[in-house]
Formats: sequence, C-alpha cells, structure tokens
Amino acid sequence: MSRIGLLVPSSNTTIEPEFYRALPPGVTLHVARLFLTQIATDSILSTVQDLEIQSRNLASADVDVIVLGAAAPSFLKGLGYDRELIKKIRAVTGKRATTASTALIEALQHLGVSRVVLGAAYDDKVNAIAQAFLESNGIEVLAAHGLGLVDNLVVGRLGSDSAYELARKVDRPDAEAIVLACTNWKTMDVVEKLERELGKPVVSTTQVSVWAALRAIGRIEGVPGYGRLLRDLAAPSQQTQLA
Repeated sequence: MSRIGLLVPSSNTTIEPEFYRALPPGVTLHVARLFLTQIATDSILSTVQDLEIQSRNLASADVDVIVLGAAAPSFLKGLGYDRELIKKIRAVTGKRATTASTALIEALQHLGVSRVVLGAAYDDKVNAIAQAFLESNGIEVLAAHGLGLVDNLVVGRLGSDSAYELARKVDRPDAEAIVLACTNWKTMDVVEKLERELGKPVVSTTQVSVWAALRAIGRIEGVPGYGRLLRDLAAPSQQTQLA
C-alpha cells in the first residue's frame, strides 16, 4: 500500500475527487488544507504560511510523497519558487515532495513539448504570472486566456464544460500542447476528449499532480481515461526534488 499526501487550498473542492478517481488500487490519498478563499496575489502568497505545519501533519500519516496540489501558490514568485517550497517541505518532513507547478514543467518536458497555449480559471493578473512561470522555464506560451475568476468557490462550482470550451478557444495549430491551469477547476473529465479532437496532448495541473505523485512512489501502470500523460505513465525519473 502506498500513501500520497496532498496539500490543497482550503476552499478547493475539486482536486480531491479528481485525484481519487484517477488513483489505481493500492494507493491511498491523505489531505491537509492551506487557507485560501480568493485567487488574488496577496491571498495566494499567504496560502503557504502554514506549509511546514501542514506538511508535518501529513508526514505523521507516513505518506510516501507530499504534493502541493496548488498551482498559483507554487508559481507565484516565478522561476525556482516551486523548488523553494519543495525544499521547505522536505526539510521539515524528510519526505519526497513536489508541487503542481513543478509537475507541470516536468510533464511538458516528458512529452517533449516547448510551445503551448494556456487556459486558466484565473484573472488576467494571475494568468500573466502563470504565463511568465512557464516561459521562465523554457516553455513558449503562444496564447493565454483566463476565465477572470477570483472567488475560488466559484471556480470549484464550474462544470468541466468550461475547461473544454476554453481549451477549444485558446488552441492554435502551432501549439504542441494545451495547458489547463488551476487545480480547483474541473478538467480531468475532458482531457481525453480534447486530445482526440485536437490531436495533441492536453495537460492540466491536477492531471500532472497525479502523474508526478504516481511516478514518485514508483507506480508504472498506465491510468486510462485521462489523456496521454497518465495513460502512458513511465517509470519514475530520478529527480532531485523527489529523492
């Protein structure tokens, strides 16, 4: 039995059920919460103030890896900020760790993708920060569109059709993949359909978080129904932040 520890924003009502559905037998999920109600820069920044306390709480359940399943709080300060948070988690727990933003970059590299379009639930300011984070990590963002939302509960109440429609709107022929950002936005149910229709990989911040967690615990069996990334799950890489 393997255990995944997941740190989520307190108002996130989406990532847990999406995670549960995708996890294979023999893997359990254990969750701690970090306070957040608004997807605005000040609120996002304060989300991680209890990071170490909640990470220790998860570690006490003897989890095998801790995932910060929050995209904006892990990319807010740009290049390298996600890895700073990983180091904090590891320092207080001794556990392997990653973040949704780290997993996103690794997933795109794994797929051999360097040009993407970005669709997100965020407002323009947070969406611009997400775009800058991708570009600082060597990913060219050809277009970026957001839903303009700030209230995280409102995001969690959206249907997955909103992700489908925005992905279709933002896609461009020269984009190698579509990125859907925000772990409180229902995306997992439309990834496979979008890939079939658009003929390219679609990655969401929840999907990549599942992918990174499974790789970290050494699971190599593919998970069908959620796109190429999880369907063709590869053996875990030896990333230093997961050591």
